[in-house]
Amino acid sequence: MILAAIDIGTNASRLLISEVQIPVDGEPVFNKLNLIRVPLRLGFDVFETGEISKEKKGMMFQTMKAYAHLMKAYGVHHHIAVATSAMRDAKNSDELVRKIFLETGINIKIISGDQEATLIYESHVAEHLNADSNYLYIDVGGGSTELTFFSNGALAYKRSFNIGTIRILKDMVTEEDWDFMKESIKEHIKGRSSMIAIGTGGNINKVFSMSKKKDGKPLHIDLLRDYHREFSTCTLEERIFRYNLRKDRADVLVPALLIYIQVLKWAGIEEIIVPKIGLADGLIQHLFAEVMH
Repeated sequence: MILAAIDIGTNASRLLISEVQIPVDGEPVFNKLNLIRVPLRLGFDVFETGEISKEKKGMMFQTMKAYAHLMKAYGVHHHIAVATSAMRDAKNSDELVRKIFLETGINIKIISGDQEATLIYESHVAEHLNADSNYLYIDVGGGSTELTFFSNGALAYKRSFNIGTIRILKDMVTEEDWDFMKESIKEHIKGRSSMIAIGTGGNINKVFSMSKKKDGKPLHIDLLRDYHREFSTCTLEERIFRYNLRKDRADVLVPALLIYIQVLKWAGIEEIIVPKIGLADGLIQHLFAEVMH
């Protein structure tokens, strides 16, 4: 069975195509066939004007048409498409969703921050880790940060915060926003025993690959602080050339590191595991569960 998941984020959109093999007596195996990322950067419009501009709408149509063609080429049996923070905030998102559905057959569901946190948790990473530990999923996006806390094998707390990389770049995150996140972490998460953080999102994946760590090895908060310091002292152009980064990654990397560092510090966690999964992986799992029921 071939499944596809489309995640339309604040900074980029992704299409993940996976083949699922179902053994007679075992867990399904998910093989990634392709992952396409297009830097739509919807948040730069939405957080300034409250809506998606004509230019970005055009880019989004072309991207969704391309995704529809690719899904046909791969013989996708079922697909799911969701949009997150930027589309939640855009005044004209409903008309855009309607037009895309009519032209491509892709039905985009605009999900809440809480739904986003649940879907990331559905990637089931924690289930394959030590059941005696407590796990905090930290997913940093362009428009929001989702925290999902997994304790004693069960979901104990989830929350979406309007603190994201593009919101920070646009100077739209207030002291009150940071304080609210800090207090929420202290109330619901801090002080639990043997806590492990799981980082998802393109930025932490990029930092992990730059660190040259072996898969499964955690990143220490001090290493994140070193990278944050190093990147913050460069101009955007220096960051692009010195570290071989795309522009749409180089600008959001600094605010992303700041968010991860703050969350780890407030939760009292020193290390973070980066399993190279994201919302699209959770969506594939969610879609598979729906199809099988």
